[in-house]
Amino acid sequence: MQISTTTVSLTVDDVAASQAFFTTHLGYTEAAAADGFASLTREDAAADIVLLRRGTDVLPADQRDQRASGLILAFTVTGLEGEEKRLRAEGVEITMPLREEPWGERLFQVTDPNGVIVQFVEWAAPADA
Repeated sequence: MQISTTTVSLTVDDVAASQAFFTTHLGYTEAAAADGFASLTREDAAADIVLLRRGTDVLPADQRDQRASGLILAFTVTGLEGEEKRLRAEGVEITMPLREEPWGERLFQVTDPNGVIVQFVEWAAPADA
């Protein structure tokens, strides 16, 4: 098996709101869209994102009323502090401030209009490196 693309499918109440958030603030572009559906992509190695409206009949019956919750969509980035400043300047609420964990992970989080948590991570060099 060879995996050629990674796609995260998120079930949300308002597809247009999440689509606008990801395209306006996170550099995604629309690959395809229809009523209750949007497929978003980036030119880099980030995961593609599919947004499906909650309740849509294309989902199996036991999944139709679920929402994207308990999920953190994490992106490893470079220039973490610059991204945090850019998003803040664009009016995006930083829902978890920039911090560094003892194991070297630096991160902050934002939340899209449907409650999807997006985390940005950059790994700090170990102190003994």
